[in-house]
Amino acid sequence: MKKKRDKDSDEMRPEYDLRKLKFVGRGIYAKRYRSGTNLVLLEPDVRKAFPDDDSVNEALRVIAKAAKQQASRVRKAPAGNRRQSSQLRRAG
Repeated sequence: MKKKRDKDSDEMRPEYDLRKLKFVGRGIYAKRYRSGTNLVLLEPDVRKAFPDDDSVNEALRVIAKAAKQQASRVRKAPAGNRRQSSQLRRAG
């Protein structure tokens, strides 16, 4: 017959040596988790427009591509303007 355990009794056995246990601490995987994850909170109106993470990712890719193209156009424009202005100076 099994003995009934008292709720107040300590369930740790006396043969456990707690000094040998490694206490790592809280959040040991937090840095690793954050390195591969970027969580953002969406406003309710945005959430309705983008029902899942795939639609949000696709929209952000389109915006990023457009921004990159715009930035390359802006970088190229001054060089063309310089050529035109130098040609005008020569002609004048």
